[in-house]
Parts: sequence; structure tokens; C-alpha cells
Amino acid sequence: MLLVVDVGNTQTHFGTYSGDELLEHWRFATVRTSTADELGAALRALLELRGIGLADLDGSIISSTVPQLEPEWIRMGKRYLGHDTLAVGPGLRTAMPIRIDNPRELGADRLVNAVAAFDQVAGPVISVDFGTAVNYDVVSGKGEYLGGVIAPGVEVSLDALTTRGAKLPKIDLLAPRHAIGKSTVEAIRSGIIYGFAAQVDGIVKRLVEELGEDAEVIATGGLASHIVPFTTVIDAIDEDLTLKGLKLLHERNS
Repeated sequence: MLLVVDVGNTQTHFGTYSGDELLEHWRFATVRTSTADELGAALRALLELRGIGLADLDGSIISSTVPQLEPEWIRMGKRYLGHDTLAVGPGLRTAMPIRIDNPRELGADRLVNAVAAFDQVAGPVISVDFGTAVNYDVVSGKGEYLGGVIAPGVEVSLDALTTRGAKLPKIDLLAPRHAIGKSTVEAIRSGIIYGFAAQVDGIVKRLVEELGEDAEVIATGGLASHIVPFTTVIDAIDEDLTLKGLKLLHERNS
């Protein structure tokens, strides 16, 4: 059984694969000060909820956007799983040429999404990941990672708005009833939902134009379902895209 772990700035998303089947997956808040022992305890507790033991895991791979947590997860794997955990980064075989100025600066999560998206489409593809940032990653028809766009995320923008605006309340990300908000809450909700939807449509159209070929567009990330229904350019939502990419990379390095 394979453990796949995506450590994001806000949430950690991990799951277990048996062959090609994703048996179960979980999300929990990323705590940057977590130790290997704490990660092992949290992992064991969640796995046991589904009758899975640490001894059942014979392989593991991690992608992390939090530098201090990557070595802790690796130590956790060595101590509690009894094997070396693969980490997405320089030296890992991806089968995807990286055509950017400095390949070493490419975020692990962005690379993993690009690998998974191209594997699904087998052609030009753009992944849009709604996380702490909104990441747009572009892969050519030849399977080359070309680069992308990083924009502030939905929750980051909403937190900044309500923190800086003393009289602006925090809101839930519900679908707006109208574009013209009849209250402050409705106005903020309209601005966030329609604003990000318009951003996605505008950026993707520019990326496709610059790419010079039609591309499939796959959305992922915990907040994708809130924004995607109001866009016109997204072809599919795959909330497990990153986990699928981690599984592919583990296979290519085993």
C-alpha cells in the first residue's frame, strides 16, 4: 500500500493507494512546527479510522511547499513506516522536461499537478490549483512543463480584505444570489466568487493564446468547487489530482 502526502501551506492532503485505487484520503491543517513523532501519531490515528495500520504502508512519497516539514515527514517514514520516503524535488525522475529559467525553483505541488494533468489528457493541458495561492501550470502537447501563473488565493484575499477593512465582516463562500449585492455580505461574496471566476477565465484565455494550441483545463484544490461553477474555461474538476501525480512519480522512481 502506498502513502501519498501533499503538504500545502494551509492544509495537508494525504491518501493511501492499493494498486490504482485511492482507498481513502484526508485533509488536516498544516502545522509548521510538527515533529516526526507528531506526524506519525496523527497519521496512525487517521489510518486506524479506516482499519489501516502503519505496517500496511510499504511505500510513501511526499511533496511539500513548507521546507521545514519535508525532513520531518521523511524522518517519520524512516522511524514509523520502516522505509525511505521519496520527496518531490531535484533528482526525482518525472519524465517531463521543465522549460523554465530555473527548474529548481519550481514548487513541488505545481510539478506534481502538471505530471498528473498531462497523464490524464496526453496533450496540451493547464492545471488550476485553488489553494493558498491559485497556481496555473501549463504543459505543452509534447509533455513539456512551460511555466505558469501564481496569484493570491481565495482565502488569502478574503482574509486580507476583512482584516484591512475594519467594518467588513468575514463571510462563508456560498454562491452569490446576484452580481449586485444587496448587503455588505452579499457584495463581498459576489466580489470574491465572480472576481476569481473572471480571473480564471481571463488568465486561462491568455495562457491558451500564448501557448498557441487548444488545451484542456483541469481544476483542483479544496476551493475549486466554489469557483469553477462560475467559470467558462474549466473542463473538469479533479480534487485528487495532486495525489494521482504523486502516485505516478512514485511509480517512475521505484
